[in-house]
Amino acid sequence: MRNVRKKLLALTLIALPCMATAQSEWEVPDQKPKQEQKTLFGKSKTEIDPKYLAADAVPMVDGKIVFTLDEDVPGKSAQEIYDIVYSVLEGMLKSENQFEESKIALVNKAEHVIAAKFREWLVFKSSALSLDRTVFNYTIIANCSDGHLNLTMSRMSYAYELDRDDSAGLQTSAEEWITDEYALNKARTKLQRHSGKFRVKTIDRKDEIFQIVRNALEK
Repeated sequence: MRNVRKKLLALTLIALPCMATAQSEWEVPDQKPKQEQKTLFGKSKTEIDPKYLAADAVPMVDGKIVFTLDEDVPGKSAQEIYDIVYSVLEGMLKSENQFEESKIALVNKAEHVIAAKFREWLVFKSSALSLDRTVFNYTIIANCSDGHLNLTMSRMSYAYELDRDDSAGLQTSAEEWITDEYALNKARTKLQRHSGKFRVKTIDRKDEIFQIVRNALEK
């Protein structure tokens, strides 16, 4: 039986060139491009959004990471800006990923300054089968003046999988984990395997918070 199959296969291979010559309808079918394999960054494995690799993506001030929103707010007084930002921060405290420790820690109503501390879950990946996340701590300080807001996000740290039995968890400051030195390769063209996802999600969270504040100020 095996010999018969071999003979049939040989005859088929011999016949194909003849069939291709005799029938002009034969053609190579269009090949559908393979779908890119998605990663944490929403790109293919070889494509990363340049904003995560940029030299100013994680700005340093006196050795500390400080993200700054410096926004002109024409037509609004310091008190109006203060009230808007206070409302935004208060709303953040009620989001589902916040811990009880999150709070508006200090205010100076006369100087229109707000200081808030946040402890929240920063989620890397969530599905029905797995949940990858870290505890994320940071401080927001808002300085409000007539027609202007200066808001900073700093004092960031992470507590990742500290309850694991193999002691492979991580507790570190952002300065020792998501800066260019720790989160990028030497050529600054790729994200490091472990710290890279922290850099990406921290930048995303900063962008999200700053956009929420901008939207509130524009209303």
